[in-house]
Amino acid sequence: MLDDQYDAVVYDLDGTLVRLDVDWGAVTRDVRAVYTKYGYDVDGGLWDLYLAADTYDLADEIEDTISKHEREGASSSIRLPLADRVTTHEIPVGVCSLNAEGPVRLALEVHELATEIDAVIGRDSVPGQKPDPEPLLTTVESLPGTVGAPVFIGDSPRDRTAAERAGIAYRDVDSLL
Repeated sequence: MLDDQYDAVVYDLDGTLVRLDVDWGAVTRDVRAVYTKYGYDVDGGLWDLYLAADTYDLADEIEDTISKHEREGASSSIRLPLADRVTTHEIPVGVCSLNAEGPVRLALEVHELATEIDAVIGRDSVPGQKPDPEPLLTTVESLPGTVGAPVFIGDSPRDRTAAERAGIAYRDVDSLL
């Protein structure tokens, strides 16, 4: 179905192909603990804390803290129904995720999808993160061959916005099940 309409498909990971086994509340608490350790009192949710890390020269430590949880969650992640379609494509397939690249690759290996994926771009692969179009465009550019009509499949408003900003067709995971 998608192979007839597009010449490449890019999937989001968490919530689309797999569900990472991550307690995001615990991740937020651990990230806050990094700030506290250095005497900083920073407000906001996990994404706000992540984005503020450069301001406090804590980017590497914050990234390591989040990635540790993601790696653990990738190891015990749950395969979602759409993952079964990855092996059926005859067009290039990529993954563009807001999760770090290492945990994304680990989740793909755990679910025996890694050999079916031609390109993987995670939160730490390029400077921008979704909904910035850079990660999605980089994923498409990393696919083999010339890609002129890709589709991005995701599960969130952030995914939809990234596709719109990149000028790439978007399909919500629910519309494909």
